[in-house]
Amino acid sequence: MKLIVGLGNPGTEYAWTRHNIGWLILDSFVNRFSLAEPQMKYKGAFWGPLILEGERVSFLKPYTYMNLSGSSVLQAVRYQNLEPKDILVIYDDAALPWGKVRLKGKGSAGGQKGMTSILGALQTHEVPRLRIGVGVPSVNIDLADWVLSKIPQQQRKQWDNLTDIAYDAIKLWLTNDLDKAMSEINGLKFDKKEKA
Repeated sequence: MKLIVGLGNPGTEYAWTRHNIGWLILDSFVNRFSLAEPQMKYKGAFWGPLILEGERVSFLKPYTYMNLSGSSVLQAVRYQNLEPKDILVIYDDAALPWGKVRLKGKGSAGGQKGMTSILGALQTHEVPRLRIGVGVPSVNIDLADWVLSKIPQQQRKQWDNLTDIAYDAIKLWLTNDLDKAMSEINGLKFDKKEKA
């Protein structure tokens, strides 16, 4: 059993903000697989399991607000009897250029509060994650304001390409050892034939 977690904040004011990119990517998977309405459990929206690439996979959108995401993930992990290595967390990363993706098996949260909460709740840094670049703010914009602002229309036009890359990443994570998956996906941008 695998669990894919998309991070974001509930509320219409956060729709299509950079900080909700984990939720948005998860929504794209729900649409791709034509999943029914979610169950409300584990302090969030929960779908699955379904069979994907030969694995039983579930999806979770914590409704706890970003900085309390760990309490939702911890509940799911306990009830589903999962190991941290069986989880893939998807979230925004302002340290990466827009559209660049990074798959990583362990490490610190890099200042991302949702991931900080998850690592703290699970008491380990060995949690796979898929970081989605949202770009670096200009010097005149506070980082919190930047990630809570809307994704520009020009970037939203590239959304389908980005979700395709994210889907490729989860398939690689499900079917390969993590090192191979990272070497395949890291650095891919909108033209999947070239490294960004």
